[in-house]
Amino acid sequence: MDVSELRERGLALRKAMFGEAAVEGRMQAAGDFGAPLQDIINAYVYGDVWSRDGLDPVVRSLVMLGITAASNRPEEFRVHVKGAIANGATAEQIQGVLLLVAMYCGVPAAIETHRIAAEALRYVP
Repeated sequence: MDVSELRERGLALRKAMFGEAAVEGRMQAAGDFGAPLQDIINAYVYGDVWSRDGLDPVVRSLVMLGITAASNRPEEFRVHVKGAIANGATAEQIQGVLLLVAMYCGVPAAIETHRIAAEALRYVP
């Protein structure tokens, strides 16, 4: 597949998950310097890996929540919890992932992400 097709598919998926304004903001955050990284994210992260068969979007989102919580990446967790909600993850599923993180990675890894998730879930209709 042509990289431009991956880029377009990835950008569309990313905007569907996180919202057009949020994606545009992240893409512009580092200006021209960050453009090559954003291109990689659009084409390979979302256009390739996130678009593959085998895992549904909710499962991928829950995995990302576990990864970002366990690796102490609260800003990325904040982004991905919104994507998980957009992909259809339930509060119970998100809570379950964070409880696993607490048990296997330590309570400190789960404290801030619990707060972030609770904050994001308040806005779910």
